[in-house]
Amino acid sequence: MTTITTDDGVKLHCEDSGAGTPIVFVHEFAGDSRSWEPQVRHFSRRWRCITYNARGYPPSDVPQDVERYSQERVREDLRCVLEGLDLRGAHIVGLSMGAFATLHFGMRYCAQGAPARARSLTLAGCGTGAHPAVYAQFQQDARALADGIERLGMAHFAATYGHGPARVQLREKDPRGFAEFARQLAEHSATGSANTMRGYQARRPCLYELTEEMGRIDVPVLVMTGDEDEPCLEPSLLIKRTIPQAGLAMLPRSGHAINLEEPALFNRLLEDFLVQVETGRYAARDAATRPSIWGPGGKP
Repeated sequence: MTTITTDDGVKLHCEDSGAGTPIVFVHEFAGDSRSWEPQVRHFSRRWRCITYNARGYPPSDVPQDVERYSQERVREDLRCVLEGLDLRGAHIVGLSMGAFATLHFGMRYCAQGAPARARSLTLAGCGTGAHPAVYAQFQQDARALADGIERLGMAHFAATYGHGPARVQLREKDPRGFAEFARQLAEHSATGSANTMRGYQARRPCLYELTEEMGRIDVPVLVMTGDEDEPCLEPSLLIKRTIPQAGLAMLPRSGHAINLEEPALFNRLLEDFLVQVETGRYAARDAATRPSIWGPGGKP
């Protein structure tokens, strides 16, 4: 275990396992570094695996000021972890909130015309609330969830939000794993979770307004989603269509926490991707195959 201090003075708890090419795992809103245990156990046999708790998630610091939580700040926290551990040529793997951070890192630090600061990006479960048809409602719902966390606490949040329509798949497949997920979620800081929901989730920009920036990402990208994670299906297609080196994997009968629901399949798909990248066999798709980024229906 180690601690990284960000450039705005927040201490982040990091764990470092294995040796070799580094993989940095960036967790979702309802998880923390522990959520990546099935991946760390598998990949640390051949790779160096780094997990960390985002700001607001103990034992990382929990800033009290909501203005210290934002999409930009979470992106820069990822940069601080890479710089603090002197990680060069790392693969970055994010889930949900962590996938948004990874995507924004890619737009800022892996764009055409500059040396990339990551070797590849994996975006799993990325896109909740991003579609223009639901974007404003998502922001409103996120603010209401933050209010509820502050008023009712994390145990109530875990018993409600934690049982949402894209979470029940884990409960049905792996009751023991779901119970662990819910227990860990209930242990989170109410202040940190509310500030993350209000400062980051409720204020992140709409992906559909960032297609030009996404299109400039110049490293291999793997997009992964469960086919029952409805809020992420259309955004995953948008990301796949927009980024020249993106591939899309859809896991059947799966919801949001795909790394926990289907760890063997998730690990195999991710490892196949990483090996292709490492061996130089993952290239941009032929321009002739690129559809309109909006699909057959046109821009929403």
